[in-house]
Amino acid sequence: MDKSKRIFLKSKRSFRRRLPPIQSGDRIDYRNMSLISRFISEQGKILSRRVNRLTLKQQRLITIAIKQARILSPLPFLNNEKQFERSESTARTTGLRTRKK
Repeated sequence: MDKSKRIFLKSKRSFRRRLPPIQSGDRIDYRNMSLISRFISEQGKILSRRVNRLTLKQQRLITIAIKQARILSPLPFLNNEKQFERSESTARTTGLRTRKK
C-alpha cells in the first residue's frame, strides 16, 4: 500500500460504549418525575436527543410526558428563579392610582 493511501485510513480506536439513560424496565410517564427531570435543562427546556442519547421513540415519549406534566402542573413551565428576577418592574405597578367618585 502506498504511503499516500495510508493517510485516509481511519485509525481503529477503542471506545467505551455508554449505557442508555433509560433502561427497558423504566416506564416513561408524566408521573415519573425522577426520570423526567433528568431530561430538562436548568432553564426548563427539553434537552435534545443528541444530548440525552435516546432513541427517537424514547425522545418522543419523554417529550410527551414532559408536556403532560407541565399541563397537569407537577412540573413548572419556567424555572422559579428566572420568574422572580424582575422585581423592579412589579414594584412600579403596585402604586396604581385610584379614581375619586
